[in-house]
Amino acid sequence: MDEYQIKTKVVGVDISNESTTYAIVDIRGNILAEDNFPTTDYPDVNNFVTTLSDKIVTLVEANGGYETIRSIGVSSPSASSVSGCIENAANLPWKGIVPLSAMLRDRIGLAVGLSNDAHVSALGEYTFGSAHGMKNFIILSLGVGLGSCFFSAGNDHTGHHGYAGEFGHTCVVNHGRKCGCGQEGCLEAYAGAAGIINTAKELMAESNKASLMRELDKLSPRTIKECCDQGDELAIEVYRRTGEILGLGLANYASIVDPEAIILTGGISHAGKYLLDPTWQTFEDHVFGNMRGKVKILVSKLDDRERDVLGASALAWSVPEYSLFK
Repeated sequence: MDEYQIKTKVVGVDISNESTTYAIVDIRGNILAEDNFPTTDYPDVNNFVTTLSDKIVTLVEANGGYETIRSIGVSSPSASSVSGCIENAANLPWKGIVPLSAMLRDRIGLAVGLSNDAHVSALGEYTFGSAHGMKNFIILSLGVGLGSCFFSAGNDHTGHHGYAGEFGHTCVVNHGRKCGCGQEGCLEAYAGAAGIINTAKELMAESNKASLMRELDKLSPRTIKECCDQGDELAIEVYRRTGEILGLGLANYASIVDPEAIILTGGISHAGKYLLDPTWQTFEDHVFGNMRGKVKILVSKLDDRERDVLGASALAWSVPEYSLFK
């Protein structure tokens, strides 16, 4: 009888709006090798998949070869784990339905698991981060987009079509700002990166008050936060308004799923007290009374890139093994 060789490595891929990171991860969660390239350099998805495939093959061959790799896990905005497709992404350069899982499998010849970036972040937090040991929690990613995932009784809830957790596309303002998804009044249009910038512009237009934001070459959540650190009242108001609407949305979310904690990830989560204090206050004012004071709001302690690559690797271990090279 031939001895079965257990493969001890997987590839984790994190596709974000700006860059794509890919890494070889071992069975203990150690990142053995990694690299990245700009997502924005590939407006044609076929060129993107070809480039990603070639780069994965190069990294794998330089670190033990194909025979050591079990499978590939991929994290992407607007991805469905049910269909294996990226579907109508609001913030990626590729529109419509992209069968990414099948495209990668055909080119590389290994099993590929694909899931929404928020779900993969939740898997990373559950396996390696702040949610370790929790069974009921919400992960909220605050960045260009606004994604979420919730775990119930130790399992992530993906929904019938794989779209569960599209918290950023819940309506918080009737006939409000236009969102990248095509709808109006979505939470993402207020608490995502572009939404925060629009709030800053609106505040500066409403008032003649002096503000360091008026002197910035480029407005961004990070530069607005830096203005807050210098005591800029208008900048502080930007995050107060953002936190107020975010806290209201989270109160509704928590009242439905009853989590132990809400864990914030992504660059905007690092705005600190300017965002967290109004978010918490509004959350406590509006959450179901029996939950008041019982739901923790935490900021992830993991590096965003590391968590999402590790989450993608955890996804890779969960897909049935397949290889053209057996």
